[in-house]
Amino acid sequence: MKSVYQFINDKTEKRKKLFCVLIDPDKFDEKVIFEANKYKVDLFFVGGSEVKKSDFDQVIRFIKKNSGIPLVIFPGSTEQVSAKADALLFLSLLSGRDAEFLIGKQTAAALKIKKSKIETIPTGYILINGGKKSSTEKVTGSASISAKNEQLVVSTALAGEMLGKKIIYLEAGSGAKYPIPLSLIRKVKKQVSVSLAVGGGIDSAKKAERILKAGADLIVVGNAIENNLLLIKEISSLSILI
Repeated sequence: MKSVYQFINDKTEKRKKLFCVLIDPDKFDEKVIFEANKYKVDLFFVGGSEVKKSDFDQVIRFIKKNSGIPLVIFPGSTEQVSAKADALLFLSLLSGRDAEFLIGKQTAAALKIKKSKIETIPTGYILINGGKKSSTEKVTGSASISAKNEQLVVSTALAGEMLGKKIIYLEAGSGAKYPIPLSLIRKVKKQVSVSLAVGGGIDSAKKAERILKAGADLIVVGNAIENNLLLIKEISSLSILI
């Protein structure tokens, strides 16, 4: 059976784009799963920074029971590990300089993750200022990088690839006022050869299309879908995703 990373990488190499729906267990709506099934979303990311373990496990079980879409844990804490998921983003917060989120939390969870036998995908996570303080910034105390500081963002993404990250994830934050600028996406994509994920502030199909055309291999949409379920159909219907 093909791994989740192989699934993502195969599409990236063929220049095909992916649409990922981000599920926050604190705001879980079962209808999102059935809409995603209907319109053949590529991936689910599941996680949140303030989620109870019981709620997290319950959402994982529901999705696996009701969908064949690959489920990837997007961990908000070391407790968010489940053998029932298909993969886990093994995140390093590259935009910060706090060793706790570069290697500390990862060290604390490593044995638990290995025991679960879940696939891990090394991911360089880079917070970009989206005009609103993100939950990740609040929890970690790490500042985001200004989108205007393009050289720092590009260098950080490139360093992440050199460190062995298989995905670079540019994140403007949940409910961001502004998505990642298209010019920044283009510059990052020009320098890195691994898959590029972009999330935060994508609240319309038009924005999703522009971001994908700018170079994102995978878009991650969560908060906007919570407010507008039709967005799943609208984004899935984009010609660039078909």
